[in-house]
Amino acid sequence: MLLLLLTNAFVLLPWAGAGRIIGGCEAKVHSRPYMAYLEVKNATNASRCGGFLIRPDAVLSAAHCMDIQEIENVTVILGAHNISDEECSQQKISVARWVIHPKYSCKDGRNDIVLLKLKKKATITENVRCISIAKKNERVRAGALCMVSGWGQTSEKGNMSDVLMEVDLEVQNEEICKQLSSKYQRQSMICVGDEDSKKATAPGDSGGPLVCNEKAHGIVSHGCGGRFSPEVFTRISHFEPWIRKKLKRFPLQDIPGSLSSD
Repeated sequence: MLLLLLTNAFVLLPWAGAGRIIGGCEAKVHSRPYMAYLEVKNATNASRCGGFLIRPDAVLSAAHCMDIQEIENVTVILGAHNISDEECSQQKISVARWVIHPKYSCKDGRNDIVLLKLKKKATITENVRCISIAKKNERVRAGALCMVSGWGQTSEKGNMSDVLMEVDLEVQNEEICKQLSSKYQRQSMICVGDEDSKKATAPGDSGGPLVCNEKAHGIVSHGCGGRFSPEVFTRISHFEPWIRKKLKRFPLQDIPGSLSSD
């Protein structure tokens, strides 16, 4: 089955490879309680992206998800499996503000990370939970099998999937992506997926987490070559100090000081 987390707008950037997730399947209902479904709207466009809850009032996603002019509002939907239904587990929360990394580049996909502050904290339930993120200098090794999940098209030109989908991908030796793209940066990016597996991510999967051993290590960013070539994920551990710094500036209200809780 095929999966895209994001369609209808600004995702096919010059540096991104075209394609779609291949080899995915429907996730077990509410098995990924950290997943967030983002709706980004301005006067003319309505776009969708993936994201993930790292604190009851904060979501991480890809910076290029917010790379659209004159955004009017952003809504985060938590606790969803079937986004077409008004499930009692769902929590729809508006985004108060967001912080894009100051060195983000839409031309080459560098520093592709954004932190979104929710207007109110999410209610932590069985179906809505935070996920831990990789700490500074914590790296996932080549050969590790990780998971990407989200909502998206079931074919290249088909409709969006109503239910949460997921696909497992293998972390690759960084030399592979470096050979495919001179813009690849080892320190801040992760090389994921391979041609032989016939599984791949694409620009449409933007913002979703790369989860390895129940911890978010990457953020879906952009393509690195052909449809089945390895893809580039933003390396969360490189940005962990920046994330913590920005979270400290968000009003915490009655939220505990820890970054996340499982």
